[in-house]
Amino acid sequence: MDKSTSGRGEGAPGTQVVFRVASVLRAVAQHPDGATTLAVSHAAGLTRPTAHRLLASLAREGFTDHDSARGLWFLGPELYLLGAQAADRYDVSEAARSSVRALARETGESAFFSVRRGDQTVCLLREEGSFPIRSFVLYEGKRFPLGVASAGLAILSHLDEAEVDAYLDRAHLEREWGASHSRAELRDRIALTREAGYAVNPALILEGSWGMGAAVFDATGRPAWALSLTGVESRFRPDRRPELGRLLLDHAHTLTKALRTPHPRG
Repeated sequence: MDKSTSGRGEGAPGTQVVFRVASVLRAVAQHPDGATTLAVSHAAGLTRPTAHRLLASLAREGFTDHDSARGLWFLGPELYLLGAQAADRYDVSEAARSSVRALARETGESAFFSVRRGDQTVCLLREEGSFPIRSFVLYEGKRFPLGVASAGLAILSHLDEAEVDAYLDRAHLEREWGASHSRAELRDRIALTREAGYAVNPALILEGSWGMGAAVFDATGRPAWALSLTGVESRFRPDRRPELGRLLLDHAHTLTKALRTPHPRG
């Protein structure tokens, strides 16, 4: 039995199919340079034959594209068309682009804009800074559970206590991300984030790669997005972190105001 039939995949057969298709598309999206069937099956929690069957069916409808010469799968043109139609309602990337570019320019680090999607964050924008040594932990389309990368920690820390407790009850992040993501460790980092206003990820994903993030809020005051910076450890010294944090908070505040202001369309 495929692993996807457990957890969120439980329920009526139709619900299971929708869950599997969504998992396959997300798995393909994680590989901008193309995903093998095996990589998709692992990421989606499916057997290889099931993953291939779904990928082929999606290709017939234009939702995936197959490079048969290299055996790689890509997101298909139909997703682009649907995404273009959804952009008017959901796309905030253009509003965030100037903040991301400014952060990269002012700090020299790689800057990012991420959106919350359920229990995850998805990176929407990346801008390289001038510092020649970079971290490639985060890139467009990359997903992390809330509380893992600095963007997700910033968002999680600004949820109310009941939401945080419910998330930690179901997430069990230490199973995949190690003891540094135990409930107690996360609680400590949430407290530090709330005190400082910004989140710090001290190389918990990749050795030597640090990150900092600040939440961006929607019109209801809920943390819906985040701005973040990543770079090598030497660039995130204790004496520099307050300045990086101030820049993140300034740009997050400016972006929050911009996203709350309706912009008439021409």
